[in-house]
Amino acid sequence: MIDLRSDTVTRPSAGMLAAMTSAPLGDDVYGEDPTINRLEETAAGLLGHEAGLFTVTGSLANILGVRALVPPGAEILCEASAHIARAELGAHAAVSGVTTRTWSAPAGQIDLEQIRALIAPSLGSYFVATAAVSVENTHNFGGGAIQHAYDALADELDARGVPLHLDGARLWNASVASGRSMASYASRAAAASVCLSKGLGAPVGSVLVGSTELIREARVWRKRLGAGWRQAGVLAAAGLYALEHNVERLAEDHANARLIAEVLADAAPGSVKPDQVETNIVVADLAATGKSVPEVVEAARASGVLVGGVGPTQLRVVTHLDASTDDCRTAAQTLARLLH
Repeated sequence: MIDLRSDTVTRPSAGMLAAMTSAPLGDDVYGEDPTINRLEETAAGLLGHEAGLFTVTGSLANILGVRALVPPGAEILCEASAHIARAELGAHAAVSGVTTRTWSAPAGQIDLEQIRALIAPSLGSYFVATAAVSVENTHNFGGGAIQHAYDALADELDARGVPLHLDGARLWNASVASGRSMASYASRAAAASVCLSKGLGAPVGSVLVGSTELIREARVWRKRLGAGWRQAGVLAAAGLYALEHNVERLAEDHANARLIAEVLADAAPGSVKPDQVETNIVVADLAATGKSVPEVVEAARASGVLVGGVGPTQLRVVTHLDASTDDCRTAAQTLARLLH
């Protein structure tokens, strides 16, 4: 079975497993796990921040980062299909008392004019105030798109004194595809999260980075929410291995995604524009094919290919390190046959 539902489905390699089994361990609630400490310091350095915090999921890293920037009853702005708005089960409202307003843009892009119109100053006791703006880079439901107006937004927010939250679950992909350093992205944000189990092959884990004070507060809330680690250095070791071995190879995943997009574009013209596939995610619109997403997903499964749906007419295919170029070519040909 060729599994292209997500880049979270990878299994640890032999080298990663060896690193996990040999990692020195301690109790992280006491701050005594040397492998976790090294991961947090390494990630913070790569991302241009003072400190980091290892979390079990990207959703938790986002919850903690947003909570640190947005007080209860205030709002955060984000794009309508952003992960924090669509795929975290309302956690920011349910857990942190944070409200959300959104803008909509093709491929989940930053729209400066819309954002300027949405930003609300504190006006006393009648209107909710904008406490932060969140950007997802790359944008998952936007087809792995890179945010090209990122610096312009960061400059605008700096001038207004509004902090930026970066959901950088796939920031590694943005960096490799753009040739831009991860720190040049993440350092513009007051809080940034990155995922180690999307694309990089670790079995679990994300890191939140920010100032020393922000991470100190986030560490308290991580424990308060029941997510303190004990000897989790065995997992942090996988993250360190991923950072050391699996970042630059993301270019292979990007090439494989483009291959798939080109095959699908030939089979179902208009379903996808290959030149707009920037990283490792292909979102194909099946509206003009007469095929339903559930129908294609099930037929692909029966043919040995796993893909997913992310909308009424949208099929998502995600490449990763456990799917070779031959696997991706086979999957593309299978999907092309089903869509033709």
